[in-house]
Amino acid sequence: MPLFWRIFLLNAVVLTAATALLLGPVTVSTPVLLTEAAVLTAGLAAMLIANGVLLRVGLGPLQRLTRAMTTTDLLRPGARPAVAGQGEIAELITTFNAMLDRLEAERALSAARALSAQEAERHRIAQELHDEVGQTLTAVLLELKRVADHAPPALREDLHQVQETTRAGLDEIRRIARRLRPGVLEELGLASALKALTNEFTGPALTVRHHIDADLPLLSRDTELVLYRVAQEGLTNAVRHAGADRVDLTLTHTSAGVELSVSDDGDGIHGAPEGAGISGMRERALLIGAGLSLGPGPERGTEVRLVVPTPHESD
Repeated sequence: MPLFWRIFLLNAVVLTAATALLLGPVTVSTPVLLTEAAVLTAGLAAMLIANGVLLRVGLGPLQRLTRAMTTTDLLRPGARPAVAGQGEIAELITTFNAMLDRLEAERALSAARALSAQEAERHRIAQELHDEVGQTLTAVLLELKRVADHAPPALREDLHQVQETTRAGLDEIRRIARRLRPGVLEELGLASALKALTNEFTGPALTVRHHIDADLPLLSRDTELVLYRVAQEGLTNAVRHAGADRVDLTLTHTSAGVELSVSDDGDGIHGAPEGAGISGMRERALLIGAGLSLGPGPERGTEVRLVVPTPHESD
């Protein structure tokens, strides 16, 4: 029975019973007697309690649905309010769950297209940096060397300094190109790419250690790319925001699947809102059906954990 008719009929029954009592055994005198006032008060209380119970029972699923609407996050899919209640309330919750299914599917598809376009653009920019800017700077270095060989001794030292500056700029261009397009990932595989990534981030102020299992299962190209990008973003956040001295990167094969962990000994999150980098990691995780969690590290600091179910573990 629809909610409207349930509430209407209950009110009709209560009011009909009250009217029948007033027309029958219950009368009201003027002035009102104490016993009559007590009977009327008890009847009013019974009416209010009956209406309150019905509204609480009938509208309870709507309150749970409201909470679900305010807390739903498409980057954390799967949570659904339980279908409860009767009539149009159950139908409303079912429709809301179907809408979430459709939104999550559409978001996953649009995110896949966006990230695919992003990777293609990264590839194009890296190629142009390598082919255009890199070759131009290489030609400049050769020309500077030729000029320095024929320059007067007083000018030769300045030209050598310009050479070193140009060479440093060329190295930075190559480093940026490697980050945009991890060629080592395509050529040597995920383990070698992650080791190269940790070496790239290691410096005088930061030590990056890695532990990568040797018995990793065969992963798809998209899965390897997501693992690499999440590790890259985790290391970048540790360098930029954590104030860490040490970062540990681990890639292990567990009963849950392939597990990537990037943990630092920095300052921690402390309730800071998630930025675009973390949202990007969550979207990448959704593309391969992986679970991403962000929280305190084993000792202190922050840990980014990505669990990728492999076909054997998901069966």
